[in-house]
Amino acid sequence: MSKYIIRESKNEEADLIVDKIVEYNLSKVPLKQEIDFLWINRVIEDMDGEIVAGILSKMYCWNCLYIDTLWVKEEYRKDGLGSKLLKEIEKAAKEKGCHLIHLDTFDFQAKDFYLKYGYEVFGILDECPEGHKRYYMKKNI
Repeated sequence: MSKYIIRESKNEEADLIVDKIVEYNLSKVPLKQEIDFLWINRVIEDMDGEIVAGILSKMYCWNCLYIDTLWVKEEYRKDGLGSKLLKEIEKAAKEKGCHLIHLDTFDFQAKDFYLKYGYEVFGILDECPEGHKRYYMKKNI
């Protein structure tokens, strides 16, 4: 008879799992910033107050920034809004002592956009999704 049960987790249990891995990680490499995680997010609105672009990023433990999402509404994609958001996030990250930014993007998204701003590919995941590639990118700032 087994001593363990594997079950579907509850959404609120996710925080416990994250807290435990952060606790372990910090036992191996000391914290370099005042708080474990710091969200640095920005949006751009049009004159009617509609959000037309946004960037979501998180600075974590060791003054590293992970860009989770950068989105620009399709009809605004040639207006330079993605560039403005990326530069704004890089500036804010530097001000907070960040030294490394990383992200991932798909072959049908924005790899060339990030390359233009000094990001470099450090890993590629083939067939994710099927028939496509996922690029892992970084930039030292």
